[in-house]
Amino acid sequence: MKLSRWQAQGNVYLVSEDPLTAELVRSTVGDTDGILEVLDRGPDWVGVAIWNPDGSLAEMSGNGTRIAARWLADETGATTVTVRVGPRDVVARMLPGGLVEQDLGPVVVGPPEELDGIRFTPVDVGNPHAVVDGDPNALRRIGPLLETHSRFPNRTNVQVARRLDAETIEARVWERGVGETGSSGTSAIAVAAAFGAADATIRFPGGELHVRILDGRARLTGPAERLS
Repeated sequence: MKLSRWQAQGNVYLVSEDPLTAELVRSTVGDTDGILEVLDRGPDWVGVAIWNPDGSLAEMSGNGTRIAARWLADETGATTVTVRVGPRDVVARMLPGGLVEQDLGPVVVGPPEELDGIRFTPVDVGNPHAVVDGDPNALRRIGPLLETHSRFPNRTNVQVARRLDAETIEARVWERGVGETGSSGTSAIAVAAAFGAADATIRFPGGELHVRILDGRARLTGPAERLS
């Protein structure tokens, strides 16, 4: 298989240029957070499938699509790349210093809910999220409970976050089909949206991501680099 290894602020993905199956993903993924399968490509666009380590498919990944954009930019020299994931296009612009700014499209915040004594805000960023305002150290208890709750028949991503100041929110993330990861791009957007922050830095254990939300659309800025 033709594979390369990439990281985006704590998320490590393999990029595969060969077709994948769930069984092949599970045997190949190793210690990474998933595999990006290149389905098709042009000089400034790439279609990908995002595989979780358990062999399930994710609808969206902010860090994963940023890696896919940087991968194609390195291949073709494009300065703006459109990453196609299912029905959604993510437009990514290469910035100095290895940063990438992405337009991930609409973000929808639902009314607060409570399950088993856990209060959370549901957020849709092309994939499902449940954002809990609380101590991020509680993630390992809260994450598995919400991910697999019957409220979410297809499971959900979970974030436990707290505001540090007007512009900074600290968070930890439990990714559906993965478990805890160092960071997550769509989780950063979900946290900012749930906290009503139009312009914020989300601080994960793996590093910081910057989110801007304007007219219901989310922009995400962060790094992506090839490891091998």
